[in-house]
Amino acid sequence: MKTIVTATVAAATLMTASMTMAEGEFDQQLKARQGQFNIMAINLGILGAMAKGEVEYNAEAAQAAADTLVAVSNIQQAPMWPEGSDNMSIDGTRAQPSVWEKNDDFLSKWSDLHPAVVEMQGAAGTGREALAPMIGKVGGACKACHDTHRAPEN
Repeated sequence: MKTIVTATVAAATLMTASMTMAEGEFDQQLKARQGQFNIMAINLGILGAMAKGEVEYNAEAAQAAADTLVAVSNIQQAPMWPEGSDNMSIDGTRAQPSVWEKNDDFLSKWSDLHPAVVEMQGAAGTGREALAPMIGKVGGACKACHDTHRAPEN
């Protein structure tokens, strides 16, 4: 009897630990996903403000922001999009279930971002006038994905 109780307690402990690890991993995946988009928003904000003339153009800062966008566009997406992390399953995300239902489309749209930010990277350090059309291209790549796979703000 003592062995059965010990085995049951051990099994329950392992299950709880596994669930906690899985939950912790899930939370880390979401934080990573949100972090990458925050990094993108900050750097697009820097470039957009320069392109609009809201802040003084700075070639070094523009280049650094564009370089960062290229780096983020190279991040493998699969680990940051665990199933069950859509807006119908959890709070705090605008990712729609279509990310998983139409995953090939989602990944295709993500990969469309890369050439747009690479083109921006080539223009970022050359002057404010070169940024505006690049912001439009990058924004178009972002919008294509958001229109399909991101819920509107409440």
